[in-house]
Amino acid sequence: MSVMPEVPRLGVGAVILNEQGEILLVRRNREPEKDTWSIPGGKVDLYETMESCVVREIKEEVDLDVEVKGLLCTAELIEPEKGNHWVSALYEAAVTGGEPRNMEEGGAIGEVRWFSLDRLPGNLARFTVPAIAQLQKRSEKL
Repeated sequence: MSVMPEVPRLGVGAVILNEQGEILLVRRNREPEKDTWSIPGGKVDLYETMESCVVREIKEEVDLDVEVKGLLCTAELIEPEKGNHWVSALYEAAVTGGEPRNMEEGGAIGEVRWFSLDRLPGNLARFTVPAIAQLQKRSEKL
C-alpha cells in the first residue's frame, strides 16, 4: 500500500562551483534517494523564501556562507509508491566564506566532496541531473 502526501513538498538545492570549476556534492544518507550524490539543499520551511532557504541549508549542511546568484532550473521527484512528491528550485550559489565540511555526520549526509564536471559519480540524485545538464548546456553556448 502506498503512502500519499497531502500536497507536494517544496525544496531547494544549490549548485556551488569552486575556482577549478568543480561542483560540490554530498552523499545522501537518507531517503529520498539514499546513497546518491546530490547538490546540497533541503526543504523550504513555512513562510521562508526559497533563496533564504538556500543560504540556510548550505550553512547547516556544509558550513559554507553563500550568495545566491540566480535560479538555474527546477526539478521534480514523484514516487507515489514511496509517498514522495518533491518540487525543487535549483539555484547557482557562490561561496562568500568558509570551507566545506560535513555538518551532519551520522545524519542526512555521509560525505562531502568536490567533483570535476567531466568525472562525476554514476549514482547522481535525480535533482542533481537537471542542474548539471543545465550547466553543460550553458557551457556549450560559450
